[in-house]
Amino acid sequence: MQTQLAPEIFPHIRIVMGMVIGLGITRLLTGVAGLVQHPKRASLSSIHLLWVTSMLLELIHFWWWQFALFHLNDWTFGVFFFLIAYTTVLFLLAALLFPDNISEYAGYEDFFLQRRQWFFGLFAASFVLDLIDTLIKGQANWDRYGIEYYFQTPIGIAVCVLAMWTANRKVHLVLVCAHLVYQLSWIFRLFNTVT
Repeated sequence: MQTQLAPEIFPHIRIVMGMVIGLGITRLLTGVAGLVQHPKRASLSSIHLLWVTSMLLELIHFWWWQFALFHLNDWTFGVFFFLIAYTTVLFLLAALLFPDNISEYAGYEDFFLQRRQWFFGLFAASFVLDLIDTLIKGQANWDRYGIEYYFQTPIGIAVCVLAMWTANRKVHLVLVCAHLVYQLSWIFRLFNTVT
């Protein structure tokens, strides 16, 4: 049943994933628009703005790379549920960058640094979810990433643990800059075209 319906199932699942990813993108863009509209409401922070940029790129990239699911023939509710859970984690990361109210904090950076355990805990979870997502897409997809992929997840999780542990602004600035550079490199080296 699932093999025959795979071409019909994928667009349906992609629409549901797109709704959740779209909410995350909307949250980030609305937050940025709020910063432009009310620049004195909260002080701007390079750490915060760089993570906003990184998460926007992550959400867009996620939507792009999930096209590889088109080749999946065996769809189950478990796979569907997993994908929705993964997109939910990405949405929550976006929501943590632009909370509903920051009146209890000195600004977005203060909020981010005080809530860093939540942000980096979810971010670490996204590395694990990415591994599962890659396995779902099959061995050929896994092999495409090469030996680098075996190091990416443990290093990513270790960096998240470090970021959870320290509130040092300089450390966080270095981490987000390094992440953005690696993220862009990863995207353009391996995901520039859909296969």
